Amino acid sequence: MIYLTRRERFNAAHRLFQPALSEEENQRLFGVCANPNYHGHNYQLLVTVRGIPDARTGLVMNLKELSQLIRSEIIDHLDHKNLNLEVPFLQGMVPSCENVAKAIFHRLRPHLKGCELHCVKLIETENNYVEYFGD
Repeated sequence: MIYLTRRERFNAAHRLFQPALSEEENQRLFGVCANPNYHGHNYQLLVTVRGIPDARTGLVMNLKELSQLIRSEIIDHLDHKNLNLEVPFLQGMVPSCENVAKAIFHRLRPHLKGCELHCVKLIETENNYVEYFGD
């Protein structure tokens, strides 16, 4: 089994905020990340697929095709967006790094042919990242 990873980048703003809670509870729970004016990150997204290389090409998946898929299904929808307000596939959830990684995984998985989605790694800051391997 071979694991192949592609890195893409996007910039986005969000606010960690649970509407069912009061402003004070959100502030206590999420701290500065609950800022009503939002805040932004320069995200790095690493998508790892796995499979057996094709005998003819030696590839698990063409990296150009993987990049195009990530761009069309994810980056074009997230880059320079407000994750709370502008991304339909994130509506109804707190756009934490954990929830965004999970949503990305489930959005990409059905589009892969000839290999399997192994992991989505979403790096939010130089110190914080999430890895999601599916349910």
